[in-house]
Amino acid sequence: MGPADGPADGLVAELRHAPRDLAADLRLAPGEVLAVLGPNGAGKSTVLSLLAGLLSPTGGRIVLDGEVLADGRHRPTPPHRRGTALLAQQPLLFPHLRVEANVAFGPRSAGASRRDARAAARHWLDVVGAADLARRRPHEVSGGQAQRIAVARALAADPRLLLLDEPLAALDVGAAPEVRRVLRQVLRGEQRRSAVLVTHDLLDALALADRVVVLDGGRVVEEGPVADVLASPRSAFGARIAGLDLLAGTATADGLRTAGGTALAGLRDPDCAPGDAAVATFSPAAVAVHRDDPGGSPRNRWAAVVEDLTSREPASRGALVRVRARLLPGGEEVLADVTASSVADLDLVAGSPVHLVVKATAVAVHAVGRTSP
Repeated sequence: MGPADGPADGLVAELRHAPRDLAADLRLAPGEVLAVLGPNGAGKSTVLSLLAGLLSPTGGRIVLDGEVLADGRHRPTPPHRRGTALLAQQPLLFPHLRVEANVAFGPRSAGASRRDARAAARHWLDVVGAADLARRRPHEVSGGQAQRIAVARALAADPRLLLLDEPLAALDVGAAPEVRRVLRQVLRGEQRRSAVLVTHDLLDALALADRVVVLDGGRVVEEGPVADVLASPRSAFGARIAGLDLLAGTATADGLRTAGGTALAGLRDPDCAPGDAAVATFSPAAVAVHRDDPGGSPRNRWAAVVEDLTSREPASRGALVRVRARLLPGGEEVLADVTASSVADLDLVAGSPVHLVVKATAVAVHAVGRTSP
């Protein structure tokens, strides 16, 4: 089912914004959490701005629970009438209002009585574990407490769709897990909330999202259940967050050939036929590094040059080092994880000529195709 024929309830978004070269289609079932991942400049913030009504589309349409919020032709529904709530990196609490009044602001603005708004505020403060902070002012709470209050304020407005823009990015390592727990409780609990989550943190996607969309260059290049995308990534960014090597090219009878001419033997998915556009993925831990050509039977054996080395763990003979190498003559980048003792034994430095070996059984080949125009 594509976005154009999505459910009557939920979100159907054909997002078009020509000035930022965005053309991405999203769909969201009621109660579903969608994580949007991608490199900087991929269009993630534009997606949230269009959904929130902070930016007007140049085409496409946005339909939430059967209501057309924007269609590129008529004046879009203003932000305060969309039934959406945006939770940003910074809590953005009103400094002159006490915590309870901050949380009551949404329902009060929507026409709720003072009593009902206060009751809603107290309920959501209790849900996020901040009931004891009700009488404080924003400058009297910690960063983690302020973000929990911001979650309560967003939910008190009873949004049909919650928009989360890197909600944990500004928190320290001590506060982030607690706020993530709160978000999981409100998003994945008995009364599930529909949400679009923009994040750079893989842990956020794993803990909070049902599905993930990977954006690159304003287009959806990958989507599916979180576990599936991480297990079988089909984009460079997806492979990077999954910690895998990825080489793109054309599927062959026994694997893949890159545009640079590098041949890989691997295990093709059943839906990947020779001649299809495809990617090959494998773990850096599966890459063996040799100074001299090892010969023998390995089918994936390539000459390369070391570009740099990065420590992966505290220095020790058994610690892992990430070796970034460039294949010759194709120029593709391959990452290898080797022990510090191996680096010393092989005398590896930037510029060292090496040979890389990967077993064919460690290489997975997947068909690829853009999922948005």
